[in-house]
Amino acid sequence: MNARIDIPKEEIAAFCQRNHIRRMALFGSVLRDDFTPESDVDVLVEFEPDARIGYIGLAGLEIELDKILGRKADLHTFEGIERSRNWLLREKILSSVEAVYERT
Repeated sequence: MNARIDIPKEEIAAFCQRNHIRRMALFGSVLRDDFTPESDVDVLVEFEPDARIGYIGLAGLEIELDKILGRKADLHTFEGIERSRNWLLREKILSSVEAVYERT
């Protein structure tokens, strides 16, 4: 893994299982040399098909991830990125993700 921080895999797996997350990946500066102590961690998640998570639910998940990762997490969904009209940003993000959890 190329992440610039320690990823507590067992805590992440438990978090994902509790919250009906099918897969989780990192992207952005956490995978690059420009990551700093002030940088947030960009996270992509895909929920199970029957999961119903609204904006308030996402905000709560972000707060929980902040605690697990020990710094600010910026949570996005794969679906949101895949639907983005900004194809350059979409391709940049999706081509650089690194998986941290996947339910099998």
